[in-house]
Amino acid sequence: MIRKAIFSLDPETAHDLVIKSLHVAGKSPCQFLLKQLLACPQGTPKQVMGITFKNPIGLAAGADKNAEAIDGFGAMGFGFIEVGTVTPLAQEGNAKPRQFRLVEAEGIINRNGFNNYGIDYAIENVKKAKFDGVIGINIGKNKVTPLEKGKDDYLFCLNKAYNYADYITVNISSPNTPDLRQLQYGDYFDDLLQSIKQRQRVLAEQYNKYVPIAVKIAPDLSESELVQIADTLLRHQMDGVIATNTSISRDNVTGLKNAEQQGGLSGKPLQQKSTEIIRRLHQELKGQIPIIGSGGIDGVQNAQEKIEAGADLLQVYSGLIYHGSSLVKELVKAIK
Repeated sequence: MIRKAIFSLDPETAHDLVIKSLHVAGKSPCQFLLKQLLACPQGTPKQVMGITFKNPIGLAAGADKNAEAIDGFGAMGFGFIEVGTVTPLAQEGNAKPRQFRLVEAEGIINRNGFNNYGIDYAIENVKKAKFDGVIGINIGKNKVTPLEKGKDDYLFCLNKAYNYADYITVNISSPNTPDLRQLQYGDYFDDLLQSIKQRQRVLAEQYNKYVPIAVKIAPDLSESELVQIADTLLRHQMDGVIATNTSISRDNVTGLKNAEQQGGLSGKPLQQKSTEIIRRLHQELKGQIPIIGSGGIDGVQNAQEKIEAGADLLQVYSGLIYHGSSLVKELVKAIK
């Protein structure tokens, strides 16, 4: 009944309503009551990137862009929550409408364009959160920042987020910011990672703690591009990689309502492709860099497939929209 009511609304309107509701529900004593109602098990702890996660199931970036509902999502039983993507300056994102459901395929297309209130706003919300799990902060560049200066935006956000995040994700794979994906390749990629690792060393000394940094990659990669990315991640000793972001491919949804919309496709249509990327990436990384698997997880079986392919942790978002918080409970209970 709740899903039917939510799905009667425009996707972005529904999303904003859910975030506001979870913001309220995350406050005490509402959070306690929500936890009792959802009754999610604690799950199996797992150590990844030097961090102990209370369970391996996380919320992917994009759900809570401005870190406004961390405690509400936390009550669902997630072991970790990744907020963002946040940019140095607040930005409205692309023109609306910019979110579209593909209900028959349990997919979603978005072309949001990193709409957020800026990193300072998100950091203030992270400071207030009472969530007892791991919090990741996903960072990106502003649309108005030229590609050749994109590195500066990531370093700015890294400086701001470092002392308040358990880990940080560098998002260079969204298809909705012009030319952003070029940062995954060649000299741009090499220079970005080198600069980020240098800054990480400085910040680790400044704050006397080491905060791991992961890189989020696209699913729309050729074999040679994936091999090159894996080699660069290893060379710069990155702490983790998230596979994958949304896809620009429409191979699995051709002919469906809204399939022609521009933007990144997520949800069930991405399920197999993201698992294949995880498997191939795992072969190249040889276990030296942990993988966070994301893309189309809607049940225990395909979640387990990603673990078997080489994922150390898992993230959900679109599956949560279509299957509700019971999905989190099922995954936390089953995935070891």
